[in-house]
Amino acid sequence: MTRWWVAVAWIEELFKQGEKRVDELEVYCFSGTSVSADLKQRHVSLCSSSVESGLCIRTIDKGKIGSSSTNDPQQWQACLDAAIAGGRLATPQEWRGLPDPVMLSKEDLAYDPSLVVEPEMAHDLLQGMLEGAAAHPEASVTSGGAGIAVGEITFANSHGIRYASRQSEVSISLEAISGQSTGYEFDHAFSRALVNPAKVGEQAAFLASRSAGGTDIPTGEYDVILSPIAYADLLSNIFVPALSGRNVLQGRSKLAGRIGETVTAPLLTLYDDPHRQGADGSTWFDAEGSPTRQLDFVRDGVLKVFAYDLKTAYRAGTESTGSAVRGGFAGLPAIGHHNVIVDGKREEIFDEPAIYIHSVVGAHTANSLSGDFSVEMSNPFRVKNGGLAEPVRGAMLTGNFFDLQKQVVALGKETRAVGSYILPPVKVNKIRVIGK
Repeated sequence: MTRWWVAVAWIEELFKQGEKRVDELEVYCFSGTSVSADLKQRHVSLCSSSVESGLCIRTIDKGKIGSSSTNDPQQWQACLDAAIAGGRLATPQEWRGLPDPVMLSKEDLAYDPSLVVEPEMAHDLLQGMLEGAAAHPEASVTSGGAGIAVGEITFANSHGIRYASRQSEVSISLEAISGQSTGYEFDHAFSRALVNPAKVGEQAAFLASRSAGGTDIPTGEYDVILSPIAYADLLSNIFVPALSGRNVLQGRSKLAGRIGETVTAPLLTLYDDPHRQGADGSTWFDAEGSPTRQLDFVRDGVLKVFAYDLKTAYRAGTESTGSAVRGGFAGLPAIGHHNVIVDGKREEIFDEPAIYIHSVVGAHTANSLSGDFSVEMSNPFRVKNGGLAEPVRGAMLTGNFFDLQKQVVALGKETRAVGSYILPPVKVNKIRVIGK
């Protein structure tokens, strides 16, 4: 069991009342503080701070699930009443109970206790990005942002679970423009010491200035290098949803029924590591109180497992994989992931001609069932002599991402965190590019 403070002792009274009325219930409580500041060109246009709190109660009675949330935890009695009332109207479903407590580590995996949430730090982060962008004076800063946040999650259920964890985050981003070309870069980490505002500013300005005056490219098949940003965008919109047990059950996953089959290039391994030190999604317990563990989705190209939360696991006749997440305190548990990591043998991938794609636009429009996609290439460059050469203008990348996963021929040496994805650039041979 992790920490439990007297400050949330009211939860015990909530259970005392709730257990008289329903079979089971759980409580998810969040509190946090944050500061953010925005740039408009080179000037701070907005700085704000906030103190947030929220409560979500979920009840289960005879297989009927009800829920309610409030941003004022002191109103827990009304919230409990609403959850129970909603449950009475729900359709019964297969249910085998909430998880029981287990011994968990007390370590906070992504929390910096020295981080101070203050406007001065946000201002310093913005200033650092502006100084970095000055390395490319031909590019002008259009916008940017910096944020610092710390928060605490308290989770409890009627089986005796009493868990708590703390998180912190520092995030920065900058956008620049040169002529008609733009550049965007960002960084995020749980500690101020791990973000580099000068590098973010320099890279955004570099992309804008170097992308100016790009040349057209003929339509055809090319060897392509997807940056971690571009690869994560396609991966998160197409491949990872196919690993959801819910999509498998509902016939919305192209990977359904393929456990044990080769679904990517053999050099690829893809797994969820919820215990990775310092990563954004790291946690010892998921959004339903199930203990988390590493999930090897794809090992050496072979599909091994799907992700499940409690509700979907019971429907599928299996067990939760500790994969439940919430989209904020008001969000109900749903299948997700914690830290998706792509790994395998690393090598130099810039030593032969290719098209490098920094990011893509439109990945959210891809067909997640079939895998078909057509996206605009953002900040693409030709690769020559081990580095980036002339920029490419006005081209689209198109194909099928499930096929693309099998065409990956190499993983680059860099590793980068892009939200909850930690991955390298990848090289893919003979992908169709639509140019002029």
